[in-house]
Amino acid sequence: MKLYSKIHGLRLAEPKVLRIAEEPDRPGDVKAVEALLLEQSTRTNAEGFGLMLSRSTSAGLLQLPPELNYLRTGDIIRVSTNGELSVLYRKNSRFNTMLVTERCNSKCLMCSQPPRDINDDFLIEDWLEAIRLMSPETAELGITGGEPTLRFQGLLDLIAATKEHLPNTALHMLSNGRLFCYLKYAQRIAAIGHRDFVIGIPIYSDVPTIHDFVVQAEKAFEQTLLGILNLARVHQRIEIRFVIHRQTVDRLPQFARFVARNLPFVDHVALMGLEIMGYTRSNLETLWIDPLDFQQQLEAAVFELNWAGLPVSIYNLPLCLLPKPLWRYSRQSISDWKNIYFDECQKCAVQEFCAGFFASAEMKRSRFIRPLAMSDREYAIDIFGEKTLEQATEK
Repeated sequence: MKLYSKIHGLRLAEPKVLRIAEEPDRPGDVKAVEALLLEQSTRTNAEGFGLMLSRSTSAGLLQLPPELNYLRTGDIIRVSTNGELSVLYRKNSRFNTMLVTERCNSKCLMCSQPPRDINDDFLIEDWLEAIRLMSPETAELGITGGEPTLRFQGLLDLIAATKEHLPNTALHMLSNGRLFCYLKYAQRIAAIGHRDFVIGIPIYSDVPTIHDFVVQAEKAFEQTLLGILNLARVHQRIEIRFVIHRQTVDRLPQFARFVARNLPFVDHVALMGLEIMGYTRSNLETLWIDPLDFQQQLEAAVFELNWAGLPVSIYNLPLCLLPKPLWRYSRQSISDWKNIYFDECQKCAVQEFCAGFFASAEMKRSRFIRPLAMSDREYAIDIFGEKTLEQATEK
């Protein structure tokens, strides 16, 4: 699934944020249009539409690129002045995320989207426009970067807009948490009063020097930990994230004990498999470890957190690479547009319950990927429950 494309020859005076609209009930050739894009603002033509695109060449209008034909009513795109299209939001997806900046004050060894020091102020402006077009039935939205807090005022505006226009939508932000070492920033976030807002913050070790090495920033552990404590002081919900790789795996059980003893107030802990994108590719020999080789550490960490009463989940790892006692903690966490299953998976009896793989896993994969049997399926159904065909095909 592609999220970017281009209409060659299209030129606009300014970028547009557009929503796929229902086919209009109007006479003439416009009635044949299969895909109609409705502009959010008042910058529309006389008929009330900012731009009209067809999925076929027969309508005599601009053609939507075939690779974006999956777009449906309620989806939102951005069209740049040179005709480039980017998909901002898909109404029926569980994985809608708002990228608010590519800038970051860390440089993590395994960053899947390496930071760029560029002027991307337009991103938040686009998202503020898009939020007003999103379905009120949207279950959850993500906020990510770069480091979102580097655009702090814009970030506050974004959270407030989500609260106003999507009051029933959960909001989850990924942040390194370092800015919150200053209490005033934690207080300003909390003052918005969003009813369902969680900040996911990574800690990569219980040892400060290891964490600082992974994020390539001095005193980052100290700043992050203080930020977490400040967020807790203002009653902000917090998730702790831990990416498992060769530099972090040895102390995974000790990390779990550190969180259980020192951060018992956090709402959730996510233990995550590696995505082979961005800096991970250039640091692959430093980072890669076969998931088969850290099962013991992962199991110890999960049970440590569970015994402490902390909700814990495993992200981005397939069921065939997890001991069965850990299956109940596994989540289908990989965004649908980059989620794949290998040839071995096609005969697997538990595929619909499994997280599968990042598309980038084709570069480096475990030696133990295999299809599981019907007896394993019975075990999975006991844990996850029976899935309908519709649920099984949703990713």
